[in-house]
Amino acid sequence: MSKKLTSRAENYSKWYNELVVEADLAENSAVRGCMVIKPYGFAIWEKMQAELDRMFKETGHQNAYFPLFVPKSLFEAEEKNAEGFAKECAVVTHYRLQNDPDKPGKLRVDPNAKLEEELVVRPTSEAIIWNTYKGWIQSYRDLPLLINQWANVVRWEMRTRLFLRTAEFLWQEGHTAHATKKEAIAEAELMNNVYATFAEKFMAIPVIQGLKTESERFAGADETYCIEALMQDGKALQAGTSHFLGQNFAKAFDVKFTSKEGKQEHVWATSWGVSTRLMGALIMTHSDDKGLVLPPNLAPNQVVIVPIYKTDEQLDAITEVVNGIIKDLRSKNISVKFDNRDTYRPGAKFAQHELQGVPLRIAIGSRDLENGTVELARRDTLTKEVVPLDGLVDKVEGLMTRIQEALFNKALDYRDNHITEVDSFEEFKKVLEEKGGFISAHWDGTTETEDKIKEITKATIRCMPLEGKLEKGVCVYTGATSERRVLFAKAY
Repeated sequence: MSKKLTSRAENYSKWYNELVVEADLAENSAVRGCMVIKPYGFAIWEKMQAELDRMFKETGHQNAYFPLFVPKSLFEAEEKNAEGFAKECAVVTHYRLQNDPDKPGKLRVDPNAKLEEELVVRPTSEAIIWNTYKGWIQSYRDLPLLINQWANVVRWEMRTRLFLRTAEFLWQEGHTAHATKKEAIAEAELMNNVYATFAEKFMAIPVIQGLKTESERFAGADETYCIEALMQDGKALQAGTSHFLGQNFAKAFDVKFTSKEGKQEHVWATSWGVSTRLMGALIMTHSDDKGLVLPPNLAPNQVVIVPIYKTDEQLDAITEVVNGIIKDLRSKNISVKFDNRDTYRPGAKFAQHELQGVPLRIAIGSRDLENGTVELARRDTLTKEVVPLDGLVDKVEGLMTRIQEALFNKALDYRDNHITEVDSFEEFKKVLEEKGGFISAHWDGTTETEDKIKEITKATIRCMPLEGKLEKGVCVYTGATSERRVLFAKAY
């Protein structure tokens, strides 16, 4: 049996760490800062992948794969990108081990097997991809080039937390090339919209779309679009980013095309990505002190059926009815698991499926067969009801939609109730410490002010909302003129 989780109110960070492990999502590995994603956790990630991959392909993108290793000279080609990731890079310097003559049974790096050029383990793939694109793009007929890859990357983080920040993580990264600036900006905006749609329709997480400030932009980007979500503890989480790269990488790698007019021009570029960090967002947006709460659209098992019986004959009779229910549910594309394990009592099964966030549980026993009923239990509301077997499948299908909507609306209410407008720095600090959430405040537009507010409060500018209205005012910190409000928050 799993241990009882620490309550969120008592220690949110400890609750999160315990939940990831106890719900069998992931665990720490023998490699510092790297995680093992367990089958149940990976099943959720696979559903995320499948939906995102479908959305990418519907918008004209194709999948490809590029090397894990990037020659150091290529990595250095775009200076801002190289400088931005330099401190997080793992570097391969040798290609062979040998027996250690001083320590029998041990190995050492072969000093004679040093690489001619050091290889960076990709923290992101712009360098290797744009070096490749140079050979793929010659004419305007080759554009737009719309490529995505599903991959792993390594960023040598010193403080790690399962899913939220690990030295190695899984993600997708899109890299596109366009003939015009207008097309590239439209692509960056399109993909940010795709991420927002995915977060809201599948993860049931409301997000705010916005632009990052200059200091928070992706290294090497002219503009970074983002989606920002709010977790239950009042901290923000950047759930996805889409970057307009201008011609920075095209110039760094000399990627040109011949235009319709016969001129040689550098292409315009974007890149965009989301990662297994989305798993952390999913957990922290919906889950409670009893465990995971999963939206039906991403749950590996949307329904679990638990038989309650004393004899094998009773189980056989229940199984016959359940097989029909399973067939009908699957015909509606509802994933269902029949938990007929004889090594656990019903109560233990209920606890496990509650911990793992299965949206809907059906319990059925011999008395239910006599009455033509079953018991339905919703994970999101922890409510139960007895319903007739007749019409059960339609009932379940309707509940899938209602649970998905209820989770989104609950998260939306929380988010909207935790966006607070302030006009003074004292009010800013008070709201940040006592209420948390997003703080809407005027900012004078300078990096110096942004850094000073971060130093004093640990709050950062999460974004300049795309739908935020222009509104003249004075900066909450300096009193200087401000053209608009931005959103501050403490963040993961």
